[in-house]
Amino acid sequence: MAAFFLQPIAFGSWLPRLPEVQQAIGLGPAGLALALLGLPCGTLLTLPFAGPLVSRIGARRAMLIGFPLCLIAVCLPPLATGQIWLFLALLLAGATISFLELGLNVEAAQTEAATGRLIMSTAHGFWSLGIMAGSLVGAALAGLNLEPKLSLPLVALACLVPALLAVRALPGHEAAAVPGKDVAGKQPLGLPSVALLGICLFVFGITLTEGAMADWSAIYMRDVLAVDAATAGLGYSVFALLVAAGRFSGDRLKARFGASALARGCGLLGLVGAALLLVAPNIAVALIGFATIGVGVSVGFPLAVSAVAGLPGSPARGVAVLSFVALLGFLVGPVVIGVAAEHVGLRVGLAALLPVLLLSLLLSGRLRRPPAAAGLVGESSVGAD
Repeated sequence: MAAFFLQPIAFGSWLPRLPEVQQAIGLGPAGLALALLGLPCGTLLTLPFAGPLVSRIGARRAMLIGFPLCLIAVCLPPLATGQIWLFLALLLAGATISFLELGLNVEAAQTEAATGRLIMSTAHGFWSLGIMAGSLVGAALAGLNLEPKLSLPLVALACLVPALLAVRALPGHEAAAVPGKDVAGKQPLGLPSVALLGICLFVFGITLTEGAMADWSAIYMRDVLAVDAATAGLGYSVFALLVAAGRFSGDRLKARFGASALARGCGLLGLVGAALLLVAPNIAVALIGFATIGVGVSVGFPLAVSAVAGLPGSPARGVAVLSFVALLGFLVGPVVIGVAAEHVGLRVGLAALLPVLLLSLLLSGRLRRPPAAAGLVGESSVGAD
């Protein structure tokens, strides 16, 4: 839980500073959208190699290597002096984030298998607390007029030592796996199975929405509702807070209602929240919209990770494929919304969230775990959160 919490703090502190960097470089919405492609492009380029590498060296070692690299990389975007440099800085950050997050998710999946306890949603709840804490720190430092190129290294440095200590304290259960799995990842590569593809498409709409909130929430608050730099970060902070709240309840609700029913209920809330942002007349309604979207997307990705980990094959490879498709949401979302905002305004541009959230709602039934995997984590063993 500590490792999940510490991983996104530095990156979260970057998100409220996006409007400042956009203004300093002189980019419009479409230009910024293209620059923001660097983050998902870096992730997408890395994931095909990260899956086999994490299978080979183990999740714990991947995190020990990934934390320092990631915390260095996330300090680079504020140093960019133009669109290309911002793209390249985010490309490097995305590459390191993907490697580290894959290690985190595989470790959580192996912990579920080794202990028989539902922890995935709770672990992601701590991740959401981390990015919320980071966004609040970033907003506070913006209010103190501390430049992003100084504030991000300070936040990253503060996270490095406790993160490494948390990872070193993890128990050694690299070999833990669902019966019938090849955790060494030695099976040949091939096309995703129908079951894996369905889960990937489900999570596509979830992560597209999460990426839209990360990239455009502060700019939405500034441009649509005309708030100052310190207040602009509140939209994402509220979103992240409710994502965390949903995830901390997710393991218990999953045990009670099942993954598919939980995903359907949250999917409906996500649609309601997106609709609120389209019509929000003031800050209060907008924050309610951000909060409702937060609940709506909160458990989607952790539910998908657990479902994929229950499929035959290497957990690292399966989660890598899932992460690859999930990051396509981050790749497509900012561009579509940014290009639309250039022509019809950001408020209308956010309407792109509605069809993809509807897709996730329709595919929520794909999250039913196969019988062999479902028996590993019984309802009576819940209590990790």
